[in-house]
Amino acid sequence: MAVMIWLAVFPTLTVLSLVLGPWLSDANPVLRTFVLATVAVPTIVFGEMPWLQRARVWLLTRAG
Repeated sequence: MAVMIWLAVFPTLTVLSLVLGPWLSDANPVLRTFVLATVAVPTIVFGEMPWLQRARVWLLTRAG
């Protein structure tokens, strides 16, 4: 489960940092973190995790 979460979180935060970084470069670190988390969490929970969970189930049932 930890690997699955890492596979969703790391690339998402990397892309968001690259895309939003120029606009947030002068922002307070707390505000920058708030904005990134506000965008990243729904993206991961509703967009990426369902796909990763289906892939995990497929891999586990195929291997077993």
